[in-house]
Amino acid sequence: MIARGEVMLGILAGGRASRLGGRDKAWLQRDGVAQVVRIARRFDGECGGVLVSANRDLPRYIAHGLAPIEDRVADIGPLGGLEALASACATPWLLTVSVDIVDANDCLLRTLATAGGNGAMAEDDDGLQPLVALYRVAPLRDAAAAAIATRNFSVQAMQARLSLPRVRFDGLRFGNLNTPEDLRLAGYVDD
Repeated sequence: MIARGEVMLGILAGGRASRLGGRDKAWLQRDGVAQVVRIARRFDGECGGVLVSANRDLPRYIAHGLAPIEDRVADIGPLGGLEALASACATPWLLTVSVDIVDANDCLLRTLATAGGNGAMAEDDDGLQPLVALYRVAPLRDAAAAAIATRNFSVQAMQARLSLPRVRFDGLRFGNLNTPEDLRLAGYVDD
């Protein structure tokens, strides 16, 4: 098992939320708690700290005790967020989750860590979830830099270069908040 002080949580919240009319998914609320805060709290006992890949409203993250990290390379999608998180990460491991997941089970980090190597990515009952992953930070930095240099911005292609295995979570769905219907079904409201 990876010790708490050896892993940082990286929440990917830098997208445009175009399918939600630009509403910032990080600040959607369920039961009065903003999505980004809920995810940070969920992993509090397992990770040594939290970084948030965010490209807007940075003071709001800071006001909630979160460390926002802007993409260093703009407009390249999730790879830009991963690269920024890896660059800012001070631990040997980085657990990433997308801000638009509905939930994560209690054994996510432990289960991904059993894969060894450079980390692993999650696969739930909906299929591959490439943004729900555990990375050894040094190889991630190198792989992200190489992907950007070759202008191949596919997260899955970068993960393939790292030889990240898929770890199957049978009977689980992390969910995804992409449409107004997704929000309604999961009980979310705007901030």
